[in-house]
Amino acid sequence: MKVTPIVAHLREYCPSFAQRVAGGIDFEAVAASAKLSRPSAYVIPIGDKAGNNDIQTGVRQDISDKFDVVLVLDTQDERGQEAADLVHVFRAELWRALIGWKPGPEYDLIEYEGGELISINRNRTIYRFTFASDFQLGRNSADQPAETWHEYELDGLPPFTGMTINMDCIDPADPNLQSPGPDGRIEVKFSGDVTP
Repeated sequence: MKVTPIVAHLREYCPSFAQRVAGGIDFEAVAASAKLSRPSAYVIPIGDKAGNNDIQTGVRQDISDKFDVVLVLDTQDERGQEAADLVHVFRAELWRALIGWKPGPEYDLIEYEGGELISINRNRTIYRFTFASDFQLGRNSADQPAETWHEYELDGLPPFTGMTINMDCIDPADPNLQSPGPDGRIEVKFSGDVTP
């Protein structure tokens, strides 16, 4: 999943962050390089989970893309009481911005998966919220671009224009050639053309 659209969406619809939202592939690397003042949020893709193939003539799987929004707050007291209250406020704002939103046309609506404290010290509190959105791997119709090797191979085949069938029947069989048949003689031949 691309994080850039999510970052842009949070910057627009989460005013409490005052545009202090960044994204990347690893939280520590992003937090170290972005150096945003707090409160701030970081969008981090955390992986995907694939369902089983659900067709026999190709590949089609449901994929769940997961991402974290990592909230970083100033710690006002060592117990974290104020931070706990702020986490609740920011969580509600993140829910309003993300739950039910589609991060791309191929995705389903975003759902909330849970949250947890990452760390707290005298300086900052870090809390993670996990979200997920599903999409389908494998196209629905031939006019869509190939998403799997099987679809790519099928796209490379010449178009089906028709067929010819030569039929060698089991009976009657020529006992001089092979018994029981088929004996190698074509008893019936027919063709069919496909017209669009």
